[in-house]
Amino acid sequence: MSKKMAVIATKGTLDWAYPPFILSSTAAALGYDVEIFFTFYGLKLLEKDLDLKVSPLGNPGMPMPMPVPVLVQALPFMQSFITSMMKKKMASKGVAPLDELRELCLEAEVRFVACQMTVDLFEMDTNNFVDDVTYAGAAAFFEFAGESDITLYI
Repeated sequence: MSKKMAVIATKGTLDWAYPPFILSSTAAALGYDVEIFFTFYGLKLLEKDLDLKVSPLGNPGMPMPMPVPVLVQALPFMQSFITSMMKKKMASKGVAPLDELRELCLEAEVRFVACQMTVDLFEMDTNNFVDDVTYAGAAAFFEFAGESDITLYI
């Protein structure tokens, strides 16, 4: 039997979108059977158009080229500025774009499961999601996660 890895993706910002896809694609490449359960804001990672932003607010661990006071981080243009800065940094270091990592997961047969309760709660249009998404509740995720060797909450 192959090893299993279950991932819960709960965040919908650019910086939090990378870990579930990097870890899942790596695990799949190592032969793991992988499932990502997207819930709450993590459902943003399933949208066809990945127009995700980085929020500097409430993220004191974010490395910045210079100290930026919280008041300045709250200015309307800062989110776009920080997002642009992060994308340039990732590109300069050879980090694959998010849509490529997501596609790599799908090619590696990582299962994408959208939390049906959250989709209903936020009245999300599933036509905006990529293909190959399964819709299920927490019980279905527990069935897979209960048999997994690794379970990650991201």
